[in-house]
Amino acid sequence: MQQALSGIDFAPVLPAWLIAALAVLAVLALVPALLRRARGVALRALTFALLLLALANPRLVEETRETRPDVALLVVDRSDSARIGSRAQQIEAARAGIEARAAKLPDLELRTVEVPEGGNQGTRLFTATERALADIPRARLAGVIALTDGQAHDVPAASPIEAPFHALLPGRPGETDRRLRIVEAPGFGIVGRSVELRVAVEDLGIPNAAGAARLSIRRDGAPARIESVPVGREHRIEVPIERGGPTVVELAAEARMGEVSELNNRAVVTITGVRDRLRVLLVSGEPHAGERTWRRLLKADPGVDLVHFTILRPPEKDDLTPLNELALIAFPVRELFQVKLREFDLVVFDRFANRGILPPAYLRNIADYVRGGGALLMSVGPEFAGPTSLANTPLGAVLPARPAAGAGQSAVAEGAFRPSVTTVGARHPVTEGLTGANPDERRAASWGRWYRSLRVDQRGGTAVMDASDGAPLLLLDRVGEGRVALLLSDHIWLWSRGHDGGGPQAELLRRAAHWLMREPELEEEDLTARIEAGQLGIQRRSLEAGPPPEVTITAPDGSTQRRPLEAGPGGHAAARLPAEQPGVWQVSDGRRNAFAAAAAANPAEVADLRADPARLAPILAATGGAARWLGTAAEPALPELRRVSPGRDARGGDAQTGWIGLRRNGDHTVTGISAMPLLPPWLALPMVLGLAVFAWRREGH
Repeated sequence: MQQALSGIDFAPVLPAWLIAALAVLAVLALVPALLRRARGVALRALTFALLLLALANPRLVEETRETRPDVALLVVDRSDSARIGSRAQQIEAARAGIEARAAKLPDLELRTVEVPEGGNQGTRLFTATERALADIPRARLAGVIALTDGQAHDVPAASPIEAPFHALLPGRPGETDRRLRIVEAPGFGIVGRSVELRVAVEDLGIPNAAGAARLSIRRDGAPARIESVPVGREHRIEVPIERGGPTVVELAAEARMGEVSELNNRAVVTITGVRDRLRVLLVSGEPHAGERTWRRLLKADPGVDLVHFTILRPPEKDDLTPLNELALIAFPVRELFQVKLREFDLVVFDRFANRGILPPAYLRNIADYVRGGGALLMSVGPEFAGPTSLANTPLGAVLPARPAAGAGQSAVAEGAFRPSVTTVGARHPVTEGLTGANPDERRAASWGRWYRSLRVDQRGGTAVMDASDGAPLLLLDRVGEGRVALLLSDHIWLWSRGHDGGGPQAELLRRAAHWLMREPELEEEDLTARIEAGQLGIQRRSLEAGPPPEVTITAPDGSTQRRPLEAGPGGHAAARLPAEQPGVWQVSDGRRNAFAAAAAANPAEVADLRADPARLAPILAATGGAARWLGTAAEPALPELRRVSPGRDARGGDAQTGWIGLRRNGDHTVTGISAMPLLPPWLALPMVLGLAVFAWRREGH
């Protein structure tokens, strides 16, 4: 808009200091006349004043200006908390209403910017505002109107703007919200022990909240247990860690009547179970070349406490000397195999023969230990086929094989062969992917040769390795709650010496030991689920050949879907899908269930779900802005928009019916200037001379 303005300007022909000096001289010249009360003093003073005014050169200046419209910024909150209930609809309706009203105000341009969901950083309201303000000249900024629930997490210490900042909030004041807050939750726990969670149930928006709330605690999808938790105070929960791997704990506080949302009434905690130092009992029988293999392997692991006993004399050298006179240290049979047996995570027998050292009662204790969840690993040689074989004792009841019936010493097969992985072994985690293994049945393994193995009658378990003639070499079996591994050769030590190229001796034995101790990553029939970067990853492992079955996925809100798995090598199958809902996701393949915990994508955003201007109060006070409520009706109660002059109040009325103001800046651009002297020289000179002559003549009479 064009506008012409006139005014008086001065363009002195002499420097300002010189004109001031002349003015002082003029005053000094008038002093004697004033003292004498001369008749022409007034005319003389007028002459001096006219001369000084002519030297100041007054001009009539006319400016032509182009007024630029002011700019108001409308900030629309699109974060998760601003979409709870009907807030999103209210904010969108308010946006349309503000834009329509602003369009009717003269010399005002309204710009709109949206605040996206901020990931895990909360609502970045002022970050988006400052980014938009970078394109707006501050001299034209009329104000900022924010359509938000007030839950901003980047409020600056000082206001970044000088114009009024107003907040329009959906709903009404006085909202309440119950939240479950995790005070402390350990990420790891030791298997067999309990960890402690510290939680608090808080009622926001209620002064001096008290009472109790029911808290539901569910672990790995098991039936929930209910505890009464005091509101506003810390509560401790004991969670036993019964297995290695993730334990998913879901907590849910009962809803409070009238609260905004139940979204933050739930919390999910994942605790990874780890084993403390593993206790292993190694009992070596008669001395042989591979005896140190087991000791070195177990001693090399810093997480293993090893107890090792060795029977120093083979049976063919028996001279009937009593055992208590042979041993340097008495073999603590009762203490190991009766009193403290269940304190061991793994029992290893290396070429151990039953020569009366372990009475049948203690061998029966070992069998019961296995059935009750213990782990037994046996590496056998020729002694397994003889009369002192452990297969002929009560321990034989938990072994997956017995020496070949009626074979006697012929059960010992002598001759070179290369161990190989069976078809099932190629899918079993103990032997899958071993370096140098036979990739298929048509190609042999590149491992070094062994020279002795045992022929057995297999009664159970799974043969994951075999000899060249197909006889089982490594049998793995589950017995009751426990597990058994039977290695039918005493020549694995050749691999550790690099004989004939060697082999993965350490890796194979490490995997076998950890499978026996039920490490989760070595389960041969397993279904796992994990959430990373908003994606639910499903992994299934099975020894069964054929296409994997579909899995049923249950989301935290109870909705279900079926999804096929994509088959991979080594008995693996996998699938991935988006997992945006926070809470516990359940996956089932019909036989096994897996659970994965999805934490809230933006924890700060759901920490307080009330619409509340308290966070914005410092900015509102600093800029003179106001907080107004949109109400709960379908049509929001919009405040009146007014233009106000700088320095005037930018708000009025109450929080429900008041008005908000946008500053009128009057910013402009000068497009033209014209100046006309008021005392040009041709006029000033005659006037000064005329007044001087008139004053002289006046004083002369």
